[in-house]
Amino acid sequence: MFSNYLIGLREGLEASLVVCILIAYLVKTGRRDALRPIWIGIGIAIAIAMGFGCVLEFGSQELTFEAQEALGGSLSIVAVGLVTWMVFWMRRTARHLKSELHGKLDAALAMGTGALVATAFLAVGREGLETALFVWASVHAASDGTPRPLVGVALGLATAVLLGWLFYRGALRINLAKFFTWTGGMLVVVAAGVLAYGVHDLQEANWLPGIRNLAFDISDTIDPSSWYGTLLKGVFNFQPDPTVFQVTVWLLYLIPTLAVFLAPVGFASGKGKVKAPDDQGSRPSEAKQS
Repeated sequence: MFSNYLIGLREGLEASLVVCILIAYLVKTGRRDALRPIWIGIGIAIAIAMGFGCVLEFGSQELTFEAQEALGGSLSIVAVGLVTWMVFWMRRTARHLKSELHGKLDAALAMGTGALVATAFLAVGREGLETALFVWASVHAASDGTPRPLVGVALGLATAVLLGWLFYRGALRINLAKFFTWTGGMLVVVAAGVLAYGVHDLQEANWLPGIRNLAFDISDTIDPSSWYGTLLKGVFNFQPDPTVFQVTVWLLYLIPTLAVFLAPVGFASGKGKVKAPDDQGSRPSEAKQS
C-alpha cells in the first residue's frame, strides 16, 4: 500500500505543481478569462488518463492467461522505463519548470482558446498517462486480492491535491530539491520491484526462459500471507521465491540507477523552497536557489 501511496503522491504532486503554475500565472497577470480553457484542458487530460487506466484493467481481463501475463510484463517494463525517465527529468529540470511553463502559456495566450486548452492538456496529460500506466503495473504486481493498492494510490493523489492547494495559497513551504530526491530514490526502488515482477510475468507467458530456475525459496521463513510478508510485498514487491533472471534484472537496474540518481550533480545539488504568494494575487511555487 505504501509503494502505491508513494506513486500517487509523487506523480500527483508533479501534476499539482504544474496546475498551480498555470493557474497562478493567469491570475497574477490579470488573465482570468483564460482560466476556463485551462480547466477544460486539465479535465480532458484527467478523463483520458482515467479512461486509459480502465482500458488497461478491464481490457486485459478478456485475454487468456498467457496473454495477460505477456501484456502485464510488457507494460510493467514500459512503465519502469517511463518512471525512470520521469524522475531523472524532474531532477534535472524542476528548477526551470516555472519559466518553461510561463513561456508556453504566453505563446498559447497569443494564439487563442484552442492553444490554451492544448497547453493545459499536454502539461497535465503526460503526467496523467504515466501515472495511469505505472499505477496499473504496480497494482498488478502488488495485488493481494484486496483494494489496498488502489486505496494507497487514491490517498497519495488526495494528499498531492491538498499539498498543491496549500502551495497555491502560500500556506506551505517545502524543500523541493530534497523532496524530489528522496521520493525519486524511493520510486526507483519501487520500480525495481515492478521490473522484476514484469520479468516474472514474461517468464510465465513463456516469453523469457528460466521460470523454474529459482535463485532462492524462503517461503517457509517468510509467509507471503503474513503481515510482514504483505508489508514487504506492498513496499518492495518482494517475492519469497524469485527466479535467477528476476534477481539479476533487479540488481542490474537498481544499483546503477540509484547510484546515478543520488549522485551529487544537477538538481540534486540545488536547494529549492516553495515561496508563499504575495498579497496581490496567488502565484505558483518557485524555487529559491541558495
